[in-house]
Amino acid sequence: MEAGVGRLVGQIVVLFVILGSALFLPAGGLGWPAGWIFLILFLRWFFDVNVWLLRHEAGLMRDLMNLDNSDRKGWSKALVPLLLAFSVSWLVFMSFDAARFHWSPVPFWLQVIGAAILLGSFYLVSLALRENASMSTAVRSPKELARPAVSTGPYHHLRHPIYTAIFVLVLGTPLLLGSWYGVLPGLIFVVILASRAMLDERRLRKEMPGYTAYMARVKYRFIPYVW
Repeated sequence: MEAGVGRLVGQIVVLFVILGSALFLPAGGLGWPAGWIFLILFLRWFFDVNVWLLRHEAGLMRDLMNLDNSDRKGWSKALVPLLLAFSVSWLVFMSFDAARFHWSPVPFWLQVIGAAILLGSFYLVSLALRENASMSTAVRSPKELARPAVSTGPYHHLRHPIYTAIFVLVLGTPLLLGSWYGVLPGLIFVVILASRAMLDERRLRKEMPGYTAYMARVKYRFIPYVW
């Protein structure tokens, strides 16, 4: 437990440095309220959800915090660092837009809505993690594949609620930060994640018993009654 807490604190410090640098160095200073609101909300959510995992699902927490790609499939091994780099670059771009050059300003009332959307995405991720203790950042072993697909909570309606939450986050973040242009690269991010989910499903249909039946029962991947 203590080792897990120490590692979590270390990761929060690293995240603070990386995200803070991505937000405030391009902004040209620390006087950007929306940037601080995003940073505080994100780090507080990250802390809270990982404390819960540490108490109730320590194995899942260890997997989510593991950045070693050695046991991943080729496409997954390349995708994780790509998405991390994309996320940081996205924040840098929005910082230049919203805080320094004001290329595409967002009204204050819409920034407030963006903050609410962002909090909603955090809540959905938390619900999904609590339902799916067997979730992994990469499908690895036959033992993992032998587990039945989760069909409770948000998984009763969607096969990939965490991806849905990330899609919502991709909308809420640029609105909160005040960057209309930030929505455009966010859409590229959505396409990449959706592609990963479909590749995961292709493998699961072949290797996970009952997954085809699960897909027939839970018809929608990301958006209820749409997709």
